[in-house]
Formats: sequence, C-alpha cells, structure tokens
Amino acid sequence: MLYLQHTITLGILSLLTWGCGNSDKQKGEAEQAPLADKVWYSNPVIDSDNPDPTVIKAEDGYFYLYATGGNTWIHKSKDLVHWTYVGGAYEDDKKPSWEPEAGIWAPDINYINGQYVLYYSMSVWGGEWTCGIGVATADKPEGPFTDRGMMFRSNMIGVQNSIDQYYIEENGKKYMFWGSFRGIYGIELSDDGLTLKEGAEKKQVAGTAYEGTYIHKRGKYYYLFASIGSCCEGLKSTYTTVVGRSENLFGPYVDKKGQPMMENHHEILIRGNEAFVGTGHNSEIVTDKAGNDWMLYHAVSKENPTGRVLMLDQVRWVNDWPEVTGSTPSLEAETPVF
Repeated sequence: MLYLQHTITLGILSLLTWGCGNSDKQKGEAEQAPLADKVWYSNPVIDSDNPDPTVIKAEDGYFYLYATGGNTWIHKSKDLVHWTYVGGAYEDDKKPSWEPEAGIWAPDINYINGQYVLYYSMSVWGGEWTCGIGVATADKPEGPFTDRGMMFRSNMIGVQNSIDQYYIEENGKKYMFWGSFRGIYGIELSDDGLTLKEGAEKKQVAGTAYEGTYIHKRGKYYYLFASIGSCCEGLKSTYTTVVGRSENLFGPYVDKKGQPMMENHHEILIRGNEAFVGTGHNSEIVTDKAGNDWMLYHAVSKENPTGRVLMLDQVRWVNDWPEVTGSTPSLEAETPVF
C-alpha cells in the first residue's frame, strides 16, 4: 500500500513537472510565427518542343503561351509552371499561306483594341529575302485566329531576314521591332496595329549579332533583350540571351560600359550550363503578386535533346540591370506567387 501511494505520488509529480516545462516550451513556440512551406518547381516547365515563347494574361485569369511549331501551339496556366495544352492557333485549312512552303515562326501575342492580335513570321530556311511578317486576330486567346495576311516581306521593306517581330506601345503610338542577324529595326504601325503606318520610316537600333527581340520598359530605361549565337543545332546550339538599355525607345542601346548594341555590345543574361544549352528567344516579362519578375525562354536539355523545351526563371534587378542568378538556367527554384 505504501509502495502504491509512493508510486502514484511520483507519477503525479512527474506529470506536473513535465506539464510545467512543456507549457513554457509551447508558449515560446506560439510566440514565433510558423514558417510557410515553400513551393518549388523544376525546369523545364514544359518538357517538349515549345520554342520562341510569347505569353499574355487573359481576362479569364489564365496565362496563354504561344510557341513555334505545328499550327502555333497554345498552352494555358495559372502560375507559369503547370501548363495545359489548348490546341493550335489556326484551323488547319486556314493557316497563313502567303509564303508557299514556309513555316510559321516566332509568334508575338498582344491585346489591341479589344481583340487578340498574333504577329508571326513566315520563312523557309535560308529564304532571307522572301520571308516576312504577318498578323492574325481572334476574339478569344485560344483562337481560332483569322489570318489578316502579310504586313511586309524582306524585299519590300529592305531588311534582309525580316522575322522575329515584337510589338510595343509608347505614348499612344504603336511600333514593331524585328530582325535576325542582319540588324534590329523598328517602325511605327497604323492605329489598329495591323499594317505599317503610311509614310513611316524604319530605323536600325541594334547590330547584326541579334535576333528574337523583346523590349521592356522599367523606370526610366528601355531594355532591349535579344538572342545571339545558333538557335537550332541541338546540343551544339550556342543561343544566349543578352540585353542592353536606353533612355529612349529607339536607342541608343548600350551595355554597362556604355558601348553600343549597334556595334554588337551587350550584357549576358542567360547562357548554358551543365544541364541546358541554347538558352534564348525569351518571352515578355511577367510580374507576380509578390512583385517578382519572371521570364520564359527556350533551351535544349542535355538529358533529352529532342526539341527546345520551355524554361522559366526569375529576373532580378541590380543597379537598374536585369540579372538571372548565375546567368544560367535554374534547375529548381521557388514558384511564382499568383
């Protein structure tokens, strides 16, 4: 009996002691805000051939991605990471056909005057004087797009290899920039964005090292993103994303030393690494809810080098210059916040 009472007493004391000690610990833990679990993604975000990406956020809350290939492939996503295939931009019997036997390359999607406007390039490989740029429109981002025809050919506008177009608005005016290793040029468009403005004159803004142009305005600077090197040689591809900046839309664009892009000077943004090569032809920059900027682009995976896969990386700004961590593709990174 005494033994039993002693045992019960020790047990009660032990419980009281544990309870007091644990209460203090729980109180201390409760005062610390729990760390939210980070959500990570890995590159590529689409592990199939989706080169030359362009992206837009539609009224339905989805991002729509358009890429070179087939009937101009379309995917949609809520977060830039998880993508669902939608289909082709055109009905099979209504694809652009003004350049016989040509492929439809390098789409550029925009929303202009209440409709979706898809600029595209048409070219046969090596057809640098017959290639050109056209435009199609649709009421919905998933299409189908109706071809509005050719805007111009290389031999009409006097710029060899007139492909890889990009549309931008500035002070109520509409402009197109384009070019591929024969100089980057810009010109004003008509009010509806579907034709060249009557009497408009083209102006060269960058040298002959570049293609895949994209211009981004941030603060007082315009940033001219472009690609250098070879795009389409599989594991031998040397494509690299570069950038220069200017305080004016039509330049002069320069590197950090003030050297002009007209003379092929630039800063490297993304080059290849141990996992990916051929990193180029970037999309528009997208800003998430946390204020972080993101860029899509294509690359060739060394593990599976069939086609050019879709990549995603955060763009950080250091002293008013864009940077990607390590200047190479991430293998894994924290997911954008949308």
